[in-house]
Amino acid sequence: MIRRLDLNDIVTAEAVLDLQKASYKVEAEILNFYEIPPLKDTIKSLQECDEIFYGYYINDVLAGIISYKVIEDILDIHRVAVHPRFFRMGIAGRLISFVEKIHRNINKLVVCTGAKNLPAVNLYLKNGYKKVKDIEISEGIYISEFEKLL
Repeated sequence: MIRRLDLNDIVTAEAVLDLQKASYKVEAEILNFYEIPPLKDTIKSLQECDEIFYGYYINDVLAGIISYKVIEDILDIHRVAVHPRFFRMGIAGRLISFVEKIHRNINKLVVCTGAKNLPAVNLYLKNGYKKVKDIEISEGIYISEFEKLL
């Protein structure tokens, strides 16, 4: 089940923070880069980020999250994270599809991920996103920017 998350609720915010740290730790290991912004988040920074959050639940357990901002007709995905216990179950793809369906007035979606994070790169390609460019964020560390035009 997918539902909107209220990060002003401390229990929800803690669950999101725990999930995202577990998920992004895996990406950090893939990239050998531990300065990924979601790993630095706190409850306060999550509550102040001004992003819309949705969660994917399995038996009342938060298994995945997606967060984004809508600016004019562009949906900018900021986070897609699945707890490692729930990897390879299609949760990230379902969250992306859900967000695309509830925002039918947008013309473009954008998202970035670590260029060497092949599971995430393949997820976006499989869901119709096109790679736009690679951006060096630290010496030898690149993120790939993707977009999907609707």
